[in-house]
Amino acid sequence: MRRPLALLPLLSVPALFGALPPAQRPAPPASAPSSSPESLDALLEPIRAKHGLPALAGAIVRGDRVVAIGAVGVRRHGSPTPVTTQDLWHLGSCTKSMTATLIARLVDRGVLSWDATIAGVFPDRRPGMAEGWERASLPHLLTHRSGAPADLSGDGLWGRLWRREGSPTDQRLRLLDGVIVRPPLSQPGTKHLYANAGFAIAGAMAEKATGKAWEDLMRQELFGPLGMSRAGFGAPGSADRLDQPRGHGPGPVEPGPFADNPPAIGPAGTVHAPLEDWAKYAALHLSGARGTSHFVQPETWKRLHTPPEGETYACGWVVREQGWAGGRTLWHNGSNTMWYAEVWIAPEKDVAFLTATNLGGDAARKGSAEAATALRGHALGGG
Repeated sequence: MRRPLALLPLLSVPALFGALPPAQRPAPPASAPSSSPESLDALLEPIRAKHGLPALAGAIVRGDRVVAIGAVGVRRHGSPTPVTTQDLWHLGSCTKSMTATLIARLVDRGVLSWDATIAGVFPDRRPGMAEGWERASLPHLLTHRSGAPADLSGDGLWGRLWRREGSPTDQRLRLLDGVIVRPPLSQPGTKHLYANAGFAIAGAMAEKATGKAWEDLMRQELFGPLGMSRAGFGAPGSADRLDQPRGHGPGPVEPGPFADNPPAIGPAGTVHAPLEDWAKYAALHLSGARGTSHFVQPETWKRLHTPPEGETYACGWVVREQGWAGGRTLWHNGSNTMWYAEVWIAPEKDVAFLTATNLGGDAARKGSAEAATALRGHALGGG
């Protein structure tokens, strides 16, 4: 069945940052690593049932290892087929920091520059560009300070993007042209306005600079080097068999063109992955925040994890101090209205927490927040 055009959200909800209370007692000493991860199923199942989620999955990462993992519930509401820890989960806006990391790799190699602007990368589009966009740079786009709109329905743009005409790169150029024809909502660099379009345009800039599609760049710069062999794009699974979880919004939605947002906003939120692959990415940023990763240069890690002065949003991460974490945390969530995912990284504790469910909306957010609290308490104590 054709999905409505309003699917967009892909979320980042900084208000949820209050979901985890401060730890109430010191964390216990880390135990010796085991040969296989501990199961979290018994911890997750009561939370899944309480919030009426079709399925709920979670993982705890210490250093570069998954030390605990679980997946409970069913792939499709009304079906007895259970989820597994090997299943794929749609990550929504948790994709954003991946796009920023990809771009950081290109900057480190001199393919792009942090000073690169839309006008500089796309000089052929300068004549049709509304005043103000010529100053919008990659850092503006990756921190939601470009003035790009959250609402892409103006002049029927969102409807045109849903037609999926041409290659994904063509579709992102269509988004770019539809956005820059109007002035930015605020002058670039002056105001935080959360917008998926900013990351989509940043992805288009990477495509222009390399001559490669964003999807191929993600495989080349992230998935391949990190061993994320099963990560991909869009709604996971096959329409003709129940081989992966279905998104629910609120009923189950079979994989197909309308089971996810159009590729035009792929850089803002269309990645899917199994927990173990996602954990490899979380471990990368955990080590980068701790100063032990050479995946990008040290100053590049700092840029990725440091918000503009007076703000909390860095390049795909909400960054705040948390008592339970002993300092700074990196956090993001994501949802295309049919899935929900959330990641927490606590560098001082050398730990990260991942949660995912195949449902969107309030129940998913509340269930995920409770699951994140439970994972934190299980790993660190005091929750």
